[in-house]
Amino acid sequence: MTAASRRELADPRILVLDEPVNGLDPEGILWIRELMQRLAAEGRTVFVSSHLMSEMALTAEHLIVVGRGRLIADQPIGDFIDQAALNTVLVRSPQATALHDLLAGRPDVTVGVIGRETLEVSGLDARQIGDRAAAAGITLHELSPRRPSLEEAFMRLTHDAVEYGVTS
Repeated sequence: MTAASRRELADPRILVLDEPVNGLDPEGILWIRELMQRLAAEGRTVFVSSHLMSEMALTAEHLIVVGRGRLIADQPIGDFIDQAALNTVLVRSPQATALHDLLAGRPDVTVGVIGRETLEVSGLDARQIGDRAAAAGITLHELSPRRPSLEEAFMRLTHDAVEYGVTS
């Protein structure tokens, strides 16, 4: 073994970690997360295999997803989530029924009732909803665009590529 290969073993440029935080306490998870980020910042390639989407959302910058032996995604995490987004807006209003009537029935707009004063709207962005509510004199208490979590995006984009799935 040459001196260069011994040095490479002790100080690798590429690391492959399989489920590195499984079973760790919160302090250990934080330590591993910071270690992986520090190694990547040094210019190393750090591959992490994990089923913990919430941890990957905090740690990774780029995502590679393989399902049934096929490459499903190879892109930055933000792009992966954007690709799966339903572009919904959570709206709270004491006049939710009037707002529902104002927005519903338009092509490509879906208005779901979540609670007495809460709607989930897809097909319009927050600005469009706010402008229409203001023009109709409808009071809004919340207008929040919703972005899916990495886990939600993963489940949505891989549902056809898993061998065993969740049934509802």
